[in-house]
Amino acid sequence: MANKGVIGILTGGGDVPGLNPAIRAVTIRAVREGYKVIGLRRGWGGIIDVIRDKDYDNSANFIELTKQVVDKAARTGGTFLHTSRTKPSKVAKAMVPEHLKDTYQDEINDLTPEVIKNLEWIGIDHLIATGGDDTLSYAVHLNDQGVKVNAIPKTMDNDVPGTDYCIGFSTCISRTISLINNLRTSVGSHERIAVLEVFGRYAGFTAMLPTMAGAAHRCVIPEHQFDIEKLTELLVQDRYDNPSNYSIVLVSEGAQIAGGDMMFSDDEKDAYGHAKLGGIGDLVSNKIKELSPKFNKGRRINTISQRLGYMVRCGDPDAMDAIVPMAYGTLAFDLIKNGESGKLVCLQHGQYGSVPISTVTSMSKVVDVEKHYDTDRYHPFYHDLDGLPMMIMTTKYSV
Repeated sequence: MANKGVIGILTGGGDVPGLNPAIRAVTIRAVREGYKVIGLRRGWGGIIDVIRDKDYDNSANFIELTKQVVDKAARTGGTFLHTSRTKPSKVAKAMVPEHLKDTYQDEINDLTPEVIKNLEWIGIDHLIATGGDDTLSYAVHLNDQGVKVNAIPKTMDNDVPGTDYCIGFSTCISRTISLINNLRTSVGSHERIAVLEVFGRYAGFTAMLPTMAGAAHRCVIPEHQFDIEKLTELLVQDRYDNPSNYSIVLVSEGAQIAGGDMMFSDDEKDAYGHAKLGGIGDLVSNKIKELSPKFNKGRRINTISQRLGYMVRCGDPDAMDAIVPMAYGTLAFDLIKNGESGKLVCLQHGQYGSVPISTVTSMSKVVDVEKHYDTDRYHPFYHDLDGLPMMIMTTKYSV
């Protein structure tokens, strides 16, 4: 079959279950219809590492994808193409590839010209970028530079604007609920209050949905600063009302105690300027233990503090994160086949489609606190669900 073009596909940012099914969907469809597919390794990182020499072994940077390559991988989590948090427009001097160090010697370097040259040298006609708002923000930049690029949204936080659903979200929620249910035996046995830190830098969807499903008594989210005394009082009462004498709160990693700031695990920042979040769960746990006597007749209540972390993003995809990525990959290929670029494939109110890729950087997507979050109870609302999408609180887009 005549070659109709070369499609490059990459995965960037944090891994989630569902990336491999998306890669498979693009590859199976494209190869069947006469296209060649190139898997670009380590997100944007693999592209800047390419050495444009036909005799050089670039297999660590890209690989041709076939049905045999993608079929087995599609059943697994993570991304077999690997990933990174590289931002080619802002590469620190120390991170510039060795073969480019003589050309790029600033403290921060824009390697976009190299990205474009490397894509052309590899022979990429169409690019599909799969990632969250950071990875896709650079895809927007490439689109503005004239590169033919389409995007697939991926992030456990479910905070890429323009779509109700991002790959990885369902598995994250499913696994969060499962892990909480497992932890109940220890929390209940010791009659404690469990404080579980979950992902969510700017958006609290990963804390809201499990709480709404009954996995936790309360949740605190980045969109609303919370009163630690009030939270403690509520959790002590929840514990008292529970026949098993325990209570559970989910804490988004980006949540903030009133008057405080985000908690960071260290000062190191990634290429997109984000420091690694972590520690708010431990702080909340210690504060609850300290304040609990005030609401428990002078007796302290011990706590269990647990970061769910990578346990909710590892492993195989659930059914939704096998089906939606298949659809997203097929949509992305259809855009290419129809000669369209500069699009983000999406789900809106249960229907698949696409929106301009610029949506990623022109809006933000957060929990609509007024509509979905009871700031007095630190709990999702259960009313006015008529007409909302399946994941309920995923449609707030604000400029």
